[in-house]
Amino acid sequence: MEVPEIEKQIGISLYSTDTEGLGGQLRQEVEDFIVKEITNREEGKEGKYLILEITKRDWDTHHFTRSLAKILQISQKRIGVAGTKDKRALTTQKISIFDLDASEIERVRLKDIELKVLGRSKKSVELGDLTGNEFIITIRNIDTPVPETKALLAKATEEILTAGGVPNFFGVQRFGAVRPVTHLVGKAIVEGSFEKASMMYIAEPFPEEPEETKKARQFVKETRDFKEGLKTYPLRLGHERAMMNHLIANPDDFAGSFLVLPKNLYRMFVHAYQSYIYNIILCRRIERGLPLNQAVDGDVVCFRNEAGLPDSSKTEKVTSETVSAMNRLIKRGRAFITAPLPGFKTEFASGIPGEIEQEVLEEFKVPLEGFNIEEIPEMSSKGTRREILLQVEPKFEVSEDELNPGKSKAVLEFMLPKGSYATTVLREYMKVDPLQMS
Repeated sequence: MEVPEIEKQIGISLYSTDTEGLGGQLRQEVEDFIVKEITNREEGKEGKYLILEITKRDWDTHHFTRSLAKILQISQKRIGVAGTKDKRALTTQKISIFDLDASEIERVRLKDIELKVLGRSKKSVELGDLTGNEFIITIRNIDTPVPETKALLAKATEEILTAGGVPNFFGVQRFGAVRPVTHLVGKAIVEGSFEKASMMYIAEPFPEEPEETKKARQFVKETRDFKEGLKTYPLRLGHERAMMNHLIANPDDFAGSFLVLPKNLYRMFVHAYQSYIYNIILCRRIERGLPLNQAVDGDVVCFRNEAGLPDSSKTEKVTSETVSAMNRLIKRGRAFITAPLPGFKTEFASGIPGEIEQEVLEEFKVPLEGFNIEEIPEMSSKGTRREILLQVEPKFEVSEDELNPGKSKAVLEFMLPKGSYATTVLREYMKVDPLQMS
């Protein structure tokens, strides 16, 4: 089945299941997308950090922490989270607040927010605490009758379970759903052209954008008149406006224009380019008929850490002598086959997996030395490897859709490790444009 054009643009050219897509719609209601964080933390009664469980309905994580800090009259830096969550969803996660008494929480009144004090800790809540997320997701507005929908779900689920999961693609969130430009900006940076990268981010229009935005971008693309451009760029495009302001004050300092952005954003560009190359390599592996849950000679595997997650810092190359033993470890969930997120010191596979990796690097003219970025060292990347199989065991229920008479709805439940995307699972069932899943 043909994948949508937007997925091809981010390096995804196939589905791993052969079943017909359900179609349908996500997030018709906020409660259709429920996410609960899984952490390995245990809270106590002592420590400088107050630990809370937060349940948010239709709240962006950053917006929430900003609002909470304002009510408590503290710096936002005192609030720690293990990960950001979808806005249009019902999400539950832990947060920590440094040096705050539990009684202070009683004066927090925020609409659609529930706060529960769990205890105290000597350690703040951080990214490393997150091991995964539990999802309960409702797909509505499915055209096929309930029995047929049930049969389609059962067939796709059987394919997923037989394969041990789905390809661990980076989803559109990594690149931008309406405007998948992040990896193109990263590519220009790695190729050494901050000017091209800056203009790409500021001024490259995309078809799905509002008409006024496309016109504003096209004007700046053609004229490079940033002063005039600022008059027409919508205020919501704050990052582009900040970059243009910098270029008005510092003409031709294109590298510097990225430094006005938040650090986590400007580092994302190179990461997105790596993710794009990784997606392509993973598709080529599947097209060549290589399994995702069984290593072959030349593969690079990584091993499970104490939290039970793949640890890309511990890798080993598979040889003809070790392949049988390694596949026993893979079967037991103690080792994982990987593909590269290329950088200036990446470890590459050999054998057929290595051939695939080198073919992609050559075909797309990826300059590995370009990942060492002298102008902005924080953007540099030595490269790493990522497990290629997203292990998942979905469960589902199908019924009449009470919001859409005559249609079916499906409720899917599954658990995913951190760093993976629920849409990577859902795309195998729905087979729709990613914008229908956002």
